[in-house]
Amino acid sequence: MGKIIVLTDSTCDLSKELVEKYDIKVVPLHVNFPGEERDYLDGVNLFPDEIYKKVDETGKTPKTGARSIGEFIEDFKKILDEGNQVIYTGIGSGLSSSYKNAVIAAQEFENGAENIEIVDSQTLSTGTGLLVLKMCLLRDEGLDIHEIAKRVREIVPHLSVKFCIDRLDYLYKGGRCSGMTKLLGGMLAIHPIAKTIDNKLTVAKLPRGKYRKAVDLQIEEFKKDLPNIDKTHIFITHSGHMDGEEEYVYEQLKQLVDPSCIHITRAGSVISSHCGPKTIGILYILYN
Repeated sequence: MGKIIVLTDSTCDLSKELVEKYDIKVVPLHVNFPGEERDYLDGVNLFPDEIYKKVDETGKTPKTGARSIGEFIEDFKKILDEGNQVIYTGIGSGLSSSYKNAVIAAQEFENGAENIEIVDSQTLSTGTGLLVLKMCLLRDEGLDIHEIAKRVREIVPHLSVKFCIDRLDYLYKGGRCSGMTKLLGGMLAIHPIAKTIDNKLTVAKLPRGKYRKAVDLQIEEFKKDLPNIDKTHIFITHSGHMDGEEEYVYEQLKQLVDPSCIHITRAGSVISSHCGPKTIGILYILYN
């Protein structure tokens, strides 16, 4: 038998350096703009700053699309044809149909159950990325794909994934908050903190005031969680246009943990399409 290939999608928001270091294969999800016939691929021919420019020009946010069954069949076939096995995780099943499509695609292979494992991350962004890195660690320890999948599924409930959002208009235009919420958010200077809970993205807190207050709430929660945090990898992930907030968070966290375990990464086009610019999160595995 050949190698174990760790496969994920572009919503994992891992940096190019981490992808190359851990030999990860990343496949893109889709982004489409209203009124355009063109199908964009996240991180291939579309990047967040281009999205922000188009939204500012048109007032319309893009739609994002899952990886199709046919695309997953091609992904898996290429890996299996080379004599390898594959373990995949991507954006959670409650957030996209990508997981379901991957499961259906795997069933098309005669030896799929033996050579393909698919893990539902139940989350997004570098929450998924944390699982991908665990897969790589377990692969390099010599575990088979079934044991890797079992161990990683046990980690899923322990993911702490949260973001504070500066602008509500992206959520509103994308149908993820009501017009009244958007109006009140602007009037009251609310910067919501969203979390993935039970395979869904939910608003956990609605702090009023300056954006930094919402950022500091995340840092305070990190401090509270610190004794039970897996310090192998900790992510500060943002959507750009941060005005230095990502460095502020890094300076706070590096006083609490070894700076070598902290990664600052930028969200890709799919995640940025939904949250807009100046969104930032602290993501880690929490054993409590």
